[in-house]
Amino acid sequence: PGWLLSPAGRPYLDSILHKNQRRVFGLLERPALPPALAVPTVTYKLFLAGRSGVGKTALVAWLGGTPAPPAHHETLGIEATTLFWPAKPRSSGRPVLFQLQLWD
Repeated sequence: PGWLLSPAGRPYLDSILHKNQRRVFGLLERPALPPALAVPTVTYKLFLAGRSGVGKTALVAWLGGTPAPPAHHETLGIEATTLFWPAKPRSSGRPVLFQLQLWD
């Protein structure tokens, strides 16, 4: 569980942070890693659906490390947020970069 804060995992964490805040990536952007640290990217698309005002947008903001909207505003259409999260699965022992596309 502490791999991301270890010396081996720190370069991967630094690639997704900017001034100790999670960096916001566009749909075509991805973290820049040196060639020696290149890892496979595993993409998941998560679609959040539910009743109005239950906290879907606040959940996406929390996962993305951005402040949640202070007042309720109905999301018109779909907002897509791309998050990257480095991890080292126990089964493979090799780091991977998860790309989470959250559709709210």
